[in-house]
Amino acid sequence: MTKSEVEDRILKLRELINDYRYHYHVLDESIMSEAAADSLKHELARLESEYPELVTPDSPTQRVAGKPLDKFDKVMHKRRMISLADVFSEEEIKDWISRNEKLTSGRKIESFFTDIKMDGLACALKYRDGMFYQAVTRGDGMVGEDVTQNVRTIQNVPLKLTFEQYPSSSDTLKAVRSSLRSSEESIVSEVEVRGEIVIFKKDFEKLNEEQRRKGLPEFANPRNLAAGSIRQLDPSVAASRPLRFIAYDLVIPDSATWHEAYKKLKAFRFQTSGEDRVFGADEKSKLFEYIRNLDEYRKKLPFNTDGMVIKINDRKIYDGLGIVGKTPRGAVAFKFPAEESTTKVRDIVISIGRTGAATPVAILDPVEVAGSIVRHASLHNADEIARLDVRIGDTVIIYKAGDIIPQVKEVLKTLRTGDAEPFDYEEALRRQYPDLEFERPVGEVVYRVKGESSDYILKRAIEYYASKSALNIEGLGEKNVAALVDAGLVKSIADLYKLKVDEVARLERFGELSAQNLVSAVAMSKTPALNKFITALGIRHVGAQTAASLARNFKSLEKLEIATKDELLAIPDIGEVVAESILAYFNDEENLKLLTEMKELGVVPVVEKTDDLPLAGKSYIVTGTLASMGREEAEDRLRALGAVVTSSVTKNTTALILGEKPGKSKTDKADKLGIPRLSEAEFLELTKKVVTSPRVELGLTG
Repeated sequence: MTKSEVEDRILKLRELINDYRYHYHVLDESIMSEAAADSLKHELARLESEYPELVTPDSPTQRVAGKPLDKFDKVMHKRRMISLADVFSEEEIKDWISRNEKLTSGRKIESFFTDIKMDGLACALKYRDGMFYQAVTRGDGMVGEDVTQNVRTIQNVPLKLTFEQYPSSSDTLKAVRSSLRSSEESIVSEVEVRGEIVIFKKDFEKLNEEQRRKGLPEFANPRNLAAGSIRQLDPSVAASRPLRFIAYDLVIPDSATWHEAYKKLKAFRFQTSGEDRVFGADEKSKLFEYIRNLDEYRKKLPFNTDGMVIKINDRKIYDGLGIVGKTPRGAVAFKFPAEESTTKVRDIVISIGRTGAATPVAILDPVEVAGSIVRHASLHNADEIARLDVRIGDTVIIYKAGDIIPQVKEVLKTLRTGDAEPFDYEEALRRQYPDLEFERPVGEVVYRVKGESSDYILKRAIEYYASKSALNIEGLGEKNVAALVDAGLVKSIADLYKLKVDEVARLERFGELSAQNLVSAVAMSKTPALNKFITALGIRHVGAQTAASLARNFKSLEKLEIATKDELLAIPDIGEVVAESILAYFNDEENLKLLTEMKELGVVPVVEKTDDLPLAGKSYIVTGTLASMGREEAEDRLRALGAVVTSSVTKNTTALILGEKPGKSKTDKADKLGIPRLSEAEFLELTKKVVTSPRVELGLTG
């Protein structure tokens, strides 16, 4: 080929490769295979290497990363990159509209322009004579950093502004193309496009999959990764990441409306969010309906967003309203509920899960994160506590992983007080669970209950759940529970309520009738008394009397779930260890999922009214062996009459109920305090007054 033919070939290759890039990286569609595109790029690179004088800055070959920088140069913005005032409700938006309508003094606001607020790194791209020459971060709004080398590697950033090669099938785009042509000189001489540098969700997941495969730490979130990639001095880092530039503002030339500016951005082949909308001034109800649906709708978007930008569409009115402080009057950012927030760690407790794993949980001052109140956050294991150096009393940043599970992101150590002690994990295990031994198997980060398998723990938990002192479910003795667990029919307590007669009947220990009886007995336990249900959960250190106290004080499981340590300690028979055990149980994600599942399966504890029962406000102790019944049954009868049953004699004890061989220390102390004694016969006479109390209040609400 002659040099003239080579030059022509290079121009055509660039045009075709840029067209492929635009369709693939902006329109998310492919006009040829990746292999074919790579072949064209290879040919272009070869020709340019043979004729280096034909290389131009806008060539696709110039997207490669340059040499690492020593530092980023500071650049003054010609026009300040402003931030927007945040609003969080429809009322605040209405107030913003009302204020601006008063300030426009005669000029009517015809419409509002909206767009998704991208969660990325704000950046300004500058073009001179149609050629990309500089990229500058927002910085403080007045001065940013020159990140041109990094941004040049982003595949959807046009290196040259063209007016002839964008799609022309749309009448709108034809009109835009015509307007651009008519003023091509003034537009091309100096153009600035502003937008956000982001990473799409699917690309972020692929990166983390690769990190996991390599055994490397996962990236925290797309926004931080995008910003961190652009802030690297070595451009090869940005080149290796799937970064995208999403445009939202055409600074030069001015357009009559924001909507027109977006049309021009698309005509220049910039990628926009695709979520821009225009609402007439008389369509405020539609605007608010759109906002109400947006929080759910945004989950389907390919990128992360933390809100929506609302602007007065007319740019003359917008500019005329001016700026207050650092924010324009003509625009606001409606923000979704915060996905990060700060709060204080009030306690760290350790929960024992169904597998015997000891999981630490941070008890927090309640704080709203991503639309819900967060009261706890998993700390995962002892290593994570050490890594974060989180201590009781610390102020921490909380976020929701995947919008679901609260996590501690960071400890704000500058706010730490002098009395914050490092958390001693093993000492906490000894204090909270003095009757258990723990071990940390080699190669694991989790402490586990020593010598007990997960199946063993599950079997004992189900046996206790079904025992007479708990829900008294007939047919769930040791051997039947073992059969159900070993067969894989029951992997959690909730699975009891999923059992089917035909599945149970196939097991060796069961027939059709016994299977039917078991399934019926389980179904009958769906509305237990709240105190019995709390007992059945098997919360360590929580026996029948403590469960009764909890039911009497909190009246529902939901209220107990969110109880604070101080509220628990205010109950007379609950001390530090018991309170921490309760907190640990109700702040463990695994336990909360179990309770939610049981509720969905129709398990609804109820509260029995006790205030008007015959023995309400009275306190008894049963000591010795009764001839007519076991001690637990006797205590249950007393509680059914509204009495409190304790194990220690105090001046508030109403009477001692004596069986054979009563405890000497109890009788001696009762005599000393003048506490009366009741014989078994007197106790039986007393309990004849038992009436079945109506169950009125649901223990779980929702």
